[in-house]
Amino acid sequence: MPKKKKAKLLVLDTNVILHDSSCIHHFEENDVVIPITVLEELDNFKRGNEQINFHARDFLRDLDEITGDHLFKSGVSLGKNRGKIRVIVNQKWDEGLLEVFREDIPDIRILNTALRLQKQEKSTPVILVTKDTNLRMKAKAMGILAQDYKTDKIESIEKIYTGKRLIENLPTETIDTLYTNPFHIDAEMIPEVDTPLPNENFILRNAHKSALATYDSVENQYHKVDNKPAYGITPRNSEQAFAIASLINPAIQLVTLSGKAGTGKTLLALAGALECRSQYRQIYLARPIVPLSNKDIGYLPGDVQSKIDPYMQPLWDNLGVIRHQFNSSDPKSQKINEMLEQDKLVITPLAYIRGRSLQNAFFIVDEAQNLTPHEVKTIITRAGEGTKIVFTGDIHQIDHPYLDKLSNGLSYLINCMTNQKIFAHITLEKGERSYLADLASDIL
Repeated sequence: MPKKKKAKLLVLDTNVILHDSSCIHHFEENDVVIPITVLEELDNFKRGNEQINFHARDFLRDLDEITGDHLFKSGVSLGKNRGKIRVIVNQKWDEGLLEVFREDIPDIRILNTALRLQKQEKSTPVILVTKDTNLRMKAKAMGILAQDYKTDKIESIEKIYTGKRLIENLPTETIDTLYTNPFHIDAEMIPEVDTPLPNENFILRNAHKSALATYDSVENQYHKVDNKPAYGITPRNSEQAFAIASLINPAIQLVTLSGKAGTGKTLLALAGALECRSQYRQIYLARPIVPLSNKDIGYLPGDVQSKIDPYMQPLWDNLGVIRHQFNSSDPKSQKINEMLEQDKLVITPLAYIRGRSLQNAFFIVDEAQNLTPHEVKTIITRAGEGTKIVFTGDIHQIDHPYLDKLSNGLSYLINCMTNQKIFAHITLEKGERSYLADLASDIL
């Protein structure tokens, strides 16, 4: 009979709940402690339409439902074979903590709760669970075990699916087959490829010839990928060719594009949307607003639109690049203006999209690395009939204070969706903005 795990006492920080409102259901047999300070902080977040506001409300409703008429004093069961949850109030200040931290702020109150519990619960390991790296360092300095909330973290950055493979030393006749109508080849004819994934892309080559192909898991065939332009944007490398092919393929309903700055993620997504615009009622471009340098949007001057415009400017810049491929009198340039005037092409903050059901839309979410896994799930579940969603981002450039390469929504989405037939991903590695931008991205 396997040895039963020893239950731990987990003290939750507010940011864990705002990251995942269902977090208390993921701690198995361990007991959960909510410092009263956390409930006070949640009270400040429960009003509003941002995702963190939804998380605050959902958690409080869930906690109320779990506890019912019970008091927190001895803990309330979270379910069969699960631990208990309780709220800690009126914890006296630890003298040792006061000597180090003199400021009375929520983080220090939560830290104090963990420290007091550690001294009271001699036989039970006490662990502070927080997304705040700095608070984890403070806890460790005070001799308190501290961990990140890892339930939605992927295992390893090295194992993230890239969406492409290089297959070398293929017979010339095999490659030639892809250049002959009907431009596809049965999977059995390329035994050199081991277990291809749905919509995975391949560079097939030998010393003399090469071809680009993508795997169709429905037909069990490799289809040739052409260097086909999308709304005036011509792919400059194999990765961009794979990206455009996925973006304009109506059978693929979910696409992710990742890569460093200058690889063309947003530009390709917008060009792909415009190329197949006739298939959709609207094109939406959205991005999360994540203020930098700890400056909230309220610090910016002007009205709401004036505050939002700086965050949306990169999307307008990419639209400008596409528009400048044509003369002002060109029908394609005029079509962009017409779509903007008729609200068929909409650039907006992501917060304005949440809560809506998007029917027959091409929906591009830029800077998706700044979204939590739960936020990504919320967005995708809003997709109505005929909608295609594209997430773009750089998992190495995260502005969100509580996310990293392993816990952000883009990495999580790629990891979870890899084997799905309606999903395609491509990691763009070669920068095409300029030699200077590429050099800076690599060495600075």
